[in-house]
Amino acid sequence: MLALVVLVIVPFVWFGMIFAISFIETPLKFKAPGMTHALGVGIGRLVFKVLNLVEALLAVAMVGAWTQRQDLVTLPIGIILALPLIALALQALVLRPAMSARTKALSDTALTHSGGTAVKAKVATITHITYIASELLKAIALPLAGVLLLLAVAA
Repeated sequence: MLALVVLVIVPFVWFGMIFAISFIETPLKFKAPGMTHALGVGIGRLVFKVLNLVEALLAVAMVGAWTQRQDLVTLPIGIILALPLIALALQALVLRPAMSARTKALSDTALTHSGGTAVKAKVATITHITYIASELLKAIALPLAGVLLLLAVAA
């Protein structure tokens, strides 16, 4: 029974975290009075590091529950559940480390220089765009998987 609850609830909890942090908190922090770009980027590095850690724990719980309730996970549901796992691995192992190194260098430069540095720091790279796309993928796949799992339980 616990595996069933975890399997159904985790996708919705995970989606809520992504939605709140990636799509609400992150854009809004740069509009806060007195927030500098360097400070916002520094906060973002820390927040997304911790978010990825919590997401990894949720992923482990979800996969563990998946192994216990394989009867509910059809091939389409399995594919949809795998998408956020792949996106998270890409983010944690490739994208976030690359972005963190770049933003740390930009933050360090912004602290010692003025002028055009802050403007250049705001230009999104392909890595950043890929990270946003992977967040969108998770934000679509997780609630879809949760709904499909609920329907599987009800069937």
